[in-house]
Amino acid sequence: MSFFARKGPFSLSELAELAGGSLERGEAGRAIQDVASLAEAGPDDATFFANVAYRQALEGSNAGVILTRAALAENVAPHIPLIVCKDPVQGFEALVRAFYPDAGRPLGVHETVGVSAQAHVHAAATLEDGVVVEAGASIGARAEIGAGTRIMPGAVIGADVRIGRDCSIGANASVIHAHIGDRVILHAGVRIGQDGFGYSPGPRGLMKVFHVGKVVIQNDVEIGANTCVDRGGVRDTIVGEGSKIDNLVQVAHNVVIGRHCVIAGSCALAGSVTFGDGVMLGGGAMVNNHVSVASGARIAALSAVQNDIDAPGDWGGVPARPAREWMREHYMILRMARERIEAGKARAGKGEGERNDND
Repeated sequence: MSFFARKGPFSLSELAELAGGSLERGEAGRAIQDVASLAEAGPDDATFFANVAYRQALEGSNAGVILTRAALAENVAPHIPLIVCKDPVQGFEALVRAFYPDAGRPLGVHETVGVSAQAHVHAAATLEDGVVVEAGASIGARAEIGAGTRIMPGAVIGADVRIGRDCSIGANASVIHAHIGDRVILHAGVRIGQDGFGYSPGPRGLMKVFHVGKVVIQNDVEIGANTCVDRGGVRDTIVGEGSKIDNLVQVAHNVVIGRHCVIAGSCALAGSVTFGDGVMLGGGAMVNNHVSVASGARIAALSAVQNDIDAPGDWGGVPARPAREWMREHYMILRMARERIEAGKARAGKGEGERNDND
């Protein structure tokens, strides 16, 4: 059973058009009911083959149609209908979107229309037509929410917050001290706009640093479950247009993330970090405070960025440095370790031989 409503069926010719490819084998009008993995696809399903590592699954496939690229087409059994396209992975994704158009954003829990009677909406809040507020959600004074936005159960929208149109605010998320653009997705448990981690030592201990900025999230941003984005100290924390942030990420106060950046799970960005556009950060990577990362930089998982990265390309390691340099050092260390191990074995063998000679 799928949790998402399925559209279709679609004919082979329609699927070829959706995938941006050409139907090389099969009847154009034949109906396909669903999408499935290569190993699980049946006669009514569409699937794809894009990697020879999955040739064994392909050999046992009974799919209704297979998407692949021209160079791999000869691997597909002649009795299986075939759609050839430039990129079968993206082509297949287009089919998934056609069959399951509602799967791209979180669905409501109660299938509410309008504002639930069990929600709490302040009289001074402004909601455009078409806003959905589910049971248990709370919307504060003077908040403004655009048409088509859905507020899930238990979500808290603070006073004076602005949320654009066609957004999804996940269950138990909290949004305070923030301005949010259009088509933004915040998954369950996201925390936006809490104060940053700032304390100043003094004669009576640690004195809290007040944070009076806000969070600005631009259009088409998606933020994964239980990620935290702190508001700025005096200036704003900003997440740029089209950026995607995974689950369990920490974005500290005053951080500026450029457009179309990708930040994988469990990363941590310390205060006042600045990313250019198109930066990619692998899972578990950490970035030191006040560091700047140039547009187009790609940082490997588990790296530690301690100093500015001033050029695009691949970086990695602790501390992060150009990937070629990092890998060269890594291989040199491995070679030295192997040489020491072999030398130790040779000495041990020689010593054993000397003992045997003296017996």
